Amino acid sequence: MPPIADHPLRYAMANELHARPFPIVEIPSRAAYLAIKPAKNAAGRDRAADRAHLIDLLDRFGAQHPQPDATHYFGQIGKHTLKWESHTEFVTYTIFGQGLAERPFDAATFAVFPEDWLAAAPGTRVTSALIRIEVADGDEGINDKVNDWFVPESLAISRVLEDDLVIAGDFRIDPTGHMRFALFARPGTGRRRVGRVVQRLCEIETYKAMSMLGLSRARALGPQMAAIDTTLTRLLGDMCGPIAEPAVVLQSLLEVSAELENIVAQSAFRFGATGAYETIVHQRISVLRETRFGGRQTFAEFMMRRFDPAMRTVKSTEARLQAMSDRAIRAGDLLRTRVDVERSAQNQELLTSMDRRADLQLRLQRTVEGLSVVAISYYAVNLVLYMTGPLEKTFDISKTGMAAIATPVVLALVWLMVERIRKKVEK
Repeated sequence: MPPIADHPLRYAMANELHARPFPIVEIPSRAAYLAIKPAKNAAGRDRAADRAHLIDLLDRFGAQHPQPDATHYFGQIGKHTLKWESHTEFVTYTIFGQGLAERPFDAATFAVFPEDWLAAAPGTRVTSALIRIEVADGDEGINDKVNDWFVPESLAISRVLEDDLVIAGDFRIDPTGHMRFALFARPGTGRRRVGRVVQRLCEIETYKAMSMLGLSRARALGPQMAAIDTTLTRLLGDMCGPIAEPAVVLQSLLEVSAELENIVAQSAFRFGATGAYETIVHQRISVLRETRFGGRQTFAEFMMRRFDPAMRTVKSTEARLQAMSDRAIRAGDLLRTRVDVERSAQNQELLTSMDRRADLQLRLQRTVEGLSVVAISYYAVNLVLYMTGPLEKTFDISKTGMAAIATPVVLALVWLMVERIRKKVEK
């Protein structure tokens, strides 16, 4: 019996679940993180350029190339380990090195990315970060270090994964142009667990930065939406009274609707992506299972105070934009209905006027028919009198008498003839 055939995508879909393994991170160690995104049309970018840029970096260290069409890579480059991932809008590079820099968050850690290679990147930097991973047997000394490394007002610090690690960061760009994150791992914490936390911190920072692009778009749309809203409100106000030129108002409404639909189409992807990225940020924080450290704010609280209001602004702008678009469409429908009703009334008046005109024409026709009977009868009576002239002497009847006798007969015959002709025409 032949084996059952597999679906063509069975193995591909099963392997996709394991395509992005978490890094294995030694303690103590350091990491440099970079996310690159084209300034425009990132989702439709040339992914071959991303791969070529990665291969350029690998060739500098004589490292093995990734598989064709790969969306991730993990391998050794010199003394360091590189993790590369390709996402919908961006690519990320994370380089791990054993040991700690003598000076915390030394910019030299980022120097593993060559300057000329960075300058040739097929996109712009979305974010970059320096990550320091230390061993901490207890809480002693952590407060002093984070107060020295981070801005206290913005500092977020918490215990994660049942107090196996303490994480800290202030989400500020330091003088060298990078974000800073610190991890304090308890002795005996597994390397895979540390790797998962490092990965989560990088994802939180990246998706937070990508989400904020939606806020930038929402703010840019503010003045344009305000101007459109003013125009739309004015047009709706004009519709409350008599409209002198409905066609002009309808054309204006159509222009407003077209402009709104164009804005919706151009913003749909960015607003949709912002919602998805926001969800990922909160999900990545939740899986860390934070508990408070020393009464300081946690990462979740930081996001609630600083990040969530920005996301609400994006959602509010998206909802307002959709509401304005719907309002413009409804206004156009109402105006068209009003114009149709007015046009129906005009048509009704026209039909009534045509009925009156037809009635007048019928009466005029009847009058003309009556006059025609008289005229025809007049000439017919004269013809009859000429024809019956010899009978005057034979029967000794005067001309007046003959006319009196002939006139009713002629009139009746002419009237019957005209009626017969009219009936044939009407048929």
